[in-house]
Amino acid sequence: MPIAVKKEEDAFRRSSNSLSFKKLVPKVLRSTSMKNLFKSKKPRTPIEIVAATTELLLYIDSAADDSSQKRNDKLEQLDVCIRELKSILYGIDESEPAPEACAQLAQEFFKNDTMRLLIICLPKLNFEARKDATRVVVNLQRQSGVSKSLASEYLEANLDLMDLLVTGYDDPLNALHFGGMLKECIRHQVVAGYVLKSEHMKKFFDYIQLPNFDVASDAAATFKELMTRHKSTVAKFLTENYNWFITDFNSKLLQSANYMTRRHAVKLLGDILLDRSNSGIMVRYVSSMDNMRVLMNLLRESHKTIQIDAFHVFKLFVANENKPNDIINILCANRSKLLRFFDGFNVDKEDEMFEADKAQIMKEIAELVPTTPMNCSGELFKPMIV
Repeated sequence: MPIAVKKEEDAFRRSSNSLSFKKLVPKVLRSTSMKNLFKSKKPRTPIEIVAATTELLLYIDSAADDSSQKRNDKLEQLDVCIRELKSILYGIDESEPAPEACAQLAQEFFKNDTMRLLIICLPKLNFEARKDATRVVVNLQRQSGVSKSLASEYLEANLDLMDLLVTGYDDPLNALHFGGMLKECIRHQVVAGYVLKSEHMKKFFDYIQLPNFDVASDAAATFKELMTRHKSTVAKFLTENYNWFITDFNSKLLQSANYMTRRHAVKLLGDILLDRSNSGIMVRYVSSMDNMRVLMNLLRESHKTIQIDAFHVFKLFVANENKPNDIINILCANRSKLLRFFDGFNVDKEDEMFEADKAQIMKEIAELVPTTPMNCSGELFKPMIV
């Protein structure tokens, strides 16, 4: 082969290889693995993560609820952002969260109104993201110092968010997420006061009896938190709303056909009435014959747990030094049955305080004197299962 021709072929081959290499390099550099070889990924700051989360939530909130690829990509990015927020607040593996990073996150989260967007968009998120989002909101209500003040101030200015969280119990798929957030928000007294005063309080009597056991139990836990955490706020609520609240509590909860509803309700009733902050409410409750009738029926339950909790409320009627005449007469009319019942009424484990209370109640009932002549019409207490 002539030397000139050979040189031309070598030059063409080198040119082709050069062109192929130039085409190949951009493709290689575009791959994620190769990018990481040339450039290490710098961790985002809490401020950057909150900003990115907020931007993505705004897109999800405004975008059509479809399955477009762009929307799915945004949801995946949002999964990552919310997971990073959770990692900052809870730490990763065994590493503790950094207080400074948590404080920065809290400040940006509330300043950007990210909490509102997260609650509104929660049903649109992927399942794992919904769980992580709930944990983020829950954690931010448990922060201390400045972050706690930020959370309280934000919620006070955005109390309408509680309307979304309470009615979240109507959504079976997300009820536990909304309920988890709500329980933590109630830690703030201003929030509890808002919910207690709202029309939503009446909805809890229905939520507690939902057929979904997990949702009903969560609603019951939230209801208990509302009625026990902030003493002065609860006492004020009960004083102003006594009639409808007690009527619904007796008829819908204590007389419910559902065993768990009755069990939780009678235990909660005892907690409320025995709290010193509610002493006025307790005297009013134990002065009603209708209320005592409900408790006497609960004493006849076949379930020992309900019987014991009902006893701790019933003893308040007997111990009341200013018992109305109708209550005295009913107790006298049922004296023999009550004494026979309490004589065989025992707890599974030895309990000196219970035995002392029972002995005192039996003594009080035995010594009662009716204010009017009694007849059979005064009997309420039917044979019981002990």
